[in-house]
Amino acid sequence: MTPKILIIGACGQIGSELTMSLRKIYGNNNVVAADIREGKEELMTSGPFEIVNAMDYDVVRNCVEKHNITDVYLLAAMLSATGEKFPMKAWDLNMNSLFHVLNLAKEGVIKKIFWPSSIAVFGPTTPRENTPQYTIMEPTTVYGITKQTGERWCEYYNNKYGVDVRSIRYPGLISWKTLPGGGTTDYAVDIYHKAIQENKYDCFLSENTALPMMYMDDAVRATMNIMEAPSESIKIRSSYNLGGISFTPKMISEEIKNHFPEFEMTYSPDFRQAIADSWPKSIDDTSAQDDWNWNHEYDLKNMTETMLENLKAESV
Repeated sequence: MTPKILIIGACGQIGSELTMSLRKIYGNNNVVAADIREGKEELMTSGPFEIVNAMDYDVVRNCVEKHNITDVYLLAAMLSATGEKFPMKAWDLNMNSLFHVLNLAKEGVIKKIFWPSSIAVFGPTTPRENTPQYTIMEPTTVYGITKQTGERWCEYYNNKYGVDVRSIRYPGLISWKTLPGGGTTDYAVDIYHKAIQENKYDCFLSENTALPMMYMDDAVRATMNIMEAPSESIKIRSSYNLGGISFTPKMISEEIKNHFPEFEMTYSPDFRQAIADSWPKSIDDTSAQDDWNWNHEYDLKNMTETMLENLKAESV
């Protein structure tokens, strides 16, 4: 049976691309995009679109019932850097929206949930190289605290009520289609835009700050893969580590120079440096590989080529 899908937070960095990918697979009318604001024209006109406040349980439920939704992808969240400026807003949005969807599944209104976690669940006491699936988690950001708490609640609802909830811990995500959205890893998106526009970039992280990253096409594919996997294959109901590529600002700068030899990079670390310093440098995602056959496709070289090629075409 074809699922009826609702994506809450569809206008964001992940949601905008995931929505279009799901519509290609399941049909435009079977994928409802929802957000608190309007988004790109293609997103709103290629299939159903609803204005939905993820904080309002009744609004979410009404949208689910109106469209006979079976699967919900809850992508609405306040990210790390923005969350540090508005801690209570971040807590309220990130936690209450999750409870609304978990409770709809508990009540049998929906069948399956995707909820993203993040490498922000880890902290300065976590092993930073090849961070394992099961390890110390002492996050130091509000965003990380909400994601760690959310993981525990997802696992609880699965154990206690049989809720089919699935999750992956996204690393930093890179895409040419959407602008940065308030995350600590956003430099790796912005740098490509500035390379095209100005041939220089002032980075808010120091040159040797290694972080796990992933090209958006891989992240979207991972999201669809985990939701398509048989329930019995999903052995972890908190959240799966998801690895991609790890690099520093200096490494990405050198890769860009292969295309723009005159490109200049400067460094002015700000408050986001402390956040980055508390996160892993690389991720072990063996569990995802073993349980649902995950494997990333993009490395730094072909990601950079793809980013610059598409951004150049857009700027013409």
